[in-house]
Amino acid sequence: MAAPKVAVVGAGLVGLSTALCISEAFPSCPLSVLAEQFSPNTTGDVAAGMLIPHTYPGTPIHVQKQWFKETFAYLFAISNSAEASEAGIHLVSGWQVFKTPPKDEVPFWSDVVLGFRPMSAAELQKFPQHRWGQAFTTLKCDCPPYLLWLEKRLRANGVQLRTSKVADLWELRSEYDVVVNCTGVGAQQLVGDRELLPTRGQVLQVHAPWVKHFIRDGDGSTYIYPGMHSVTLGGTREKGSWSLSPDPATTRDIFSRCCSLEPSLQRAEDVRVKVGLRPSRPAVRLQREVLSRGGAKLPVVHNYGHGAGGFSVHRGTAKEATRLVGECIAALRGSSCRAKL
Repeated sequence: MAAPKVAVVGAGLVGLSTALCISEAFPSCPLSVLAEQFSPNTTGDVAAGMLIPHTYPGTPIHVQKQWFKETFAYLFAISNSAEASEAGIHLVSGWQVFKTPPKDEVPFWSDVVLGFRPMSAAELQKFPQHRWGQAFTTLKCDCPPYLLWLEKRLRANGVQLRTSKVADLWELRSEYDVVVNCTGVGAQQLVGDRELLPTRGQVLQVHAPWVKHFIRDGDGSTYIYPGMHSVTLGGTREKGSWSLSPDPATTRDIFSRCCSLEPSLQRAEDVRVKVGLRPSRPAVRLQREVLSRGGAKLPVVHNYGHGAGGFSVHRGTAKEATRLVGECIAALRGSSCRAKL
């Protein structure tokens, strides 16, 4: 049979990463990315892009750690290459601080990041409202540069990037043999996933080039993440909210909270407000499914629902989705051989 044609639906962080993995694993398969929106109009463009894992209650910890290890190793290699600045990937050191020590003082990802250790008493003097903390070095992906770098890599691999609104995965069956669903929060309507909810996030991007270290309050609600050209201040986690309109009161609250952690931010300039909808569910949906109508079948691989942790695990989940695509291709080739017999 001819090489199966594959479509990835969705061009955010997860969609582009999954498409890149598929193009590397199956270079002979014609591949297209179909999306209504590309960068800079995706949820990934709003995210700070820090590799500090979010925990999914419905996913085994050893699986989450494997995803994080694969993602960290992939991005660390890019950060050590000539492409680091174009891809927007860089190392950043800093602190995660707590008002009371967490139940898990050594998180599952502590041996993946670099130099993880408890904060010293001298370091804690910087944060008089906090009693305990962790110091480590991790990676940050600046967006949109990272998404644009992924698009460039896809085009170099011969992948078609097409602006297209997909209202029903089945409509793709006439043109594609395998479909990969990376639609993020759009999956709630596209595939009727009631476990999936938006978690609204509002962040500020400011010009404060003197801020070199990240600072994250232990509950994840307040954070300061320096990038190559701006510093991201956050944030909010508003479950079930679909609003993409910036809220001025929220902007003032975020700025006040971040200044309490880093008073020098009061002199920050060029404040820009961004809002995104994280696709949140108890576990990332990573599975094969076969749609069937009237005897016809369409293999589908789902990879969505990363919530606040997408950047930390995106390459790991893309590799797993690619393995599932390989199973679909093998099944198609097997059925083709049986049909010839």
